[in-house]
Amino acid sequence: MALSPAAKSELAPTGKLRVGINYGNFLLVQKDAASGEYRGIAVDLGRELGKRLGVPVDVVPFATAGKLADAVKAGAWDVAFLGNEPQRAGDIAFSPAYLEIEAGYLVPAGSAIRTMAEVDRKGVRIATAVNSAYDLYLSRNLKNATLVRVEGIQGSYDTFVKDKLEVLSGLKPRLITDTGPSPARASSTDDSPSCSSRSAPPGTALRC
Repeated sequence: MALSPAAKSELAPTGKLRVGINYGNFLLVQKDAASGEYRGIAVDLGRELGKRLGVPVDVVPFATAGKLADAVKAGAWDVAFLGNEPQRAGDIAFSPAYLEIEAGYLVPAGSAIRTMAEVDRKGVRIATAVNSAYDLYLSRNLKNATLVRVEGIQGSYDTFVKDKLEVLSGLKPRLITDTGPSPARASSTDDSPSCSSRSAPPGTALRC
C-alpha cells in the first residue's frame, strides 16, 4: 500500500528516508559479521516504510538508544524505532507501539532480594544502560535505590559484575543470556515493559 504525497513530504522531506536504528539492542538490530550490513525488525520496518513512500532508505546507526534519541535534536534521522517514554516525548512524536519487550532485574546468586518491592531500598545499587527505556522508567519510579548509569547494555553488565552491584536492570531476553556467564539469577517484572514505537521529530505526522 503506497502512502500519500503528504506523508512522503513529511517523513522524507529530502527525497530519501533516513532511518535511525539502535544496534546496541540485539532484539531489534543485528549486524552481519561478513558484510557489515544491519538487519533485523527495525531495519525491515524502515525499508518497508521507504518502499511504501517510494523513496530510497538510508540506515543511520547509533550505539545506544540514548544516542539515537539525542540525535533528533540535530535532525540526524527522519524516523527511528525507540522505546516510548515520557522523557522523550518533548522532542519525539511516537506512533502506537509495534512491540513490547519485558524488562526486569538480574541479581547475584545468593542475593537476599527475592521480590520487585525489595529492589527499591536504600543501599541497593542498580546498574542500568544510561538513557535506555528502562533507565528512564526507573528514574521516574524508584524512590530509594541508587541507579548506576553506564554507557551501553554491555557496559551496565560489566559494571554490575566488576563493582559487585546488588542489581542489574535490562531487557529480559538479554538478562536471561547474562545468567550464563554470571553466577546470578533473573527476576522479571510485568510493570516495566519497554514499548517500542515508530518515532519522528515533533511536527511530523505518524500514520500506522
